[in-house]
Amino acid sequence: MTASKIIWTQTLKIYVCIIVYFLVMKLLGLDDVVELRLLNFVFVLWGVNGAIRKNVNVNGEHDYFQNMSISLSTASLSVILSTVSLAIYLQFISPSFIKVLETSFVWGDNLTAPMAVFAVFFEGMASAVVTSFIIMQYWKDVKKTIVRKKKAK
Repeated sequence: MTASKIIWTQTLKIYVCIIVYFLVMKLLGLDDVVELRLLNFVFVLWGVNGAIRKNVNVNGEHDYFQNMSISLSTASLSVILSTVSLAIYLQFISPSFIKVLETSFVWGDNLTAPMAVFAVFFEGMASAVVTSFIIMQYWKDVKKTIVRKKKAK
């Protein structure tokens, strides 16, 4: 399986989870509970871990930088897709959602849609980098374990 196929498959899984979760929260009237949005981070962790797992298990790739590239690409693309969806949602579907975002940001009552999208984008990209480094620490240790097992045989 090519790296780009792994990246796009896992990116779409993350994106679908985030969108479905957002819609369920909206239907249940929980879209104003900021703490529940932290679960998005779990979706990204799950998707990035899946991308690296596939690259290691299917492609046999153990190179740290190759896997880091896959993890950053997967997380970044999911942030971009989610941010574009937020922009579309704020512009065309529910412009009043900006009021909900105002209560969750520290900027107060003067939040505009472009400012919100910009903030979510940079928050997401920072989260993507952190997520990638967290997951890579795990997989770095897995690689050491795999190498030790091969040498023991």
